[in-house]
Amino acid sequence: MNSAESGEWRLYILRTASGMLYTGITTDVQRRFACHQGGKGAKSLRGKGPLALLFHCAAGDRSLASKLEYRVKQLKREQKLRLVQHQPESLMAWLADQNLLKGSENSISPFASVSASSASL
Repeated sequence: MNSAESGEWRLYILRTASGMLYTGITTDVQRRFACHQGGKGAKSLRGKGPLALLFHCAAGDRSLASKLEYRVKQLKREQKLRLVQHQPESLMAWLADQNLLKGSENSISPFASVSASSASL
């Protein structure tokens, strides 16, 4: 069973050649990264390569992944770089520790179990 069938979504952060950070979600990080590299992914990344995969982590089901993606996209660049640097075991716990879940108590469950893993491309 692949991750799409099991409902396992992942959040990832890419860096473009110019240093811009891009955050997305997928069920297959390797496949999605290859799409972005080949110019078939997000329009905002086309022609901005080479790309580097800086971070990816488990993000739960599609709903939770979307909520986490929104939260991470709201972070300032420095906060995203801190996230990448720390490679936390749990994205939810890291966001909470950084006081970055303000206003989201009703939209993201603090009991969601999602953990990080280093990018290895």
